[in-house]
Amino acid sequence: MKWNKMRILALGAGVQSTTLALMIEKGEVPMVQGAIFSDTMGEPRRVYSHLNWLEKQLSYPIYRVSKGDLKQDTIDAINNNTRVAMSPFFTRNRDTGKKGMMMRQCTFDYKIAPLIKEIRRLLGVGYRKRVPKDAHVTQLFGISSDEVSRMRTAPKKYLTYTYPLVDLKMSRQDCLNWMEKNNYPKPPRSACTFCPFHSNKEWKYIKEDKQEWEEVIAFDKKIREGWGKVDARLYLHKSGKPIDEVDFDEKKDDQLNLFENECEGQCGV
Repeated sequence: MKWNKMRILALGAGVQSTTLALMIEKGEVPMVQGAIFSDTMGEPRRVYSHLNWLEKQLSYPIYRVSKGDLKQDTIDAINNNTRVAMSPFFTRNRDTGKKGMMMRQCTFDYKIAPLIKEIRRLLGVGYRKRVPKDAHVTQLFGISSDEVSRMRTAPKKYLTYTYPLVDLKMSRQDCLNWMEKNNYPKPPRSACTFCPFHSNKEWKYIKEDKQEWEEVIAFDKKIREGWGKVDARLYLHKSGKPIDEVDFDEKKDDQLNLFENECEGQCGV
């Protein structure tokens, strides 16, 4: 199907974008032609289960798109000493012990680019072709009133970004209240299991799933094998410690949740 004018929801499948998706379905926010979920293949299993449930609640389609498996692509890059869109790993210099943080590159390659590619497909425009002047897409984001720092202006002329929850002055807690009032289950938090931006509270949440936690520990160890040109050891936690050695109850080592609450489609970008 091809549209010239579209309203599309950028769906992260967390609290805010789930609330917005259901508000659209109930007519509290104008209807969309679809929602797009950019899958890094690194979300907690409970997010995928929730997404399957959400899909059944909506009359409009959810388009699932993916560049690939971010975690496996990172491991492959380590094994082959090749480039990958880097996650913002914490670093500790091998010689001086000085701590730092790598640039975040994963968001564009694994979240934004697949979403834009799908929008262009729905417009019937090839990825390298010019979008017709009469085409326009209104892109909705599930960013709440307590996350206004995440609001952005669309980078393309044919795109307009809108933030209905901000317009409605709805906070994340308001979203949870809305879900409860409408007898919907509480959505899980949305973000890659291995995202370095997790707070200690979020790491404890990931740790609740034994299998996923073991996978995170293995990945944390793997990234310290490093690339040949990297002069630092890499870590998932700000403390510069192996993730399985961190005491998540120690507030002094707690991390800022740099995308504030949840991924919600574009990891805060």
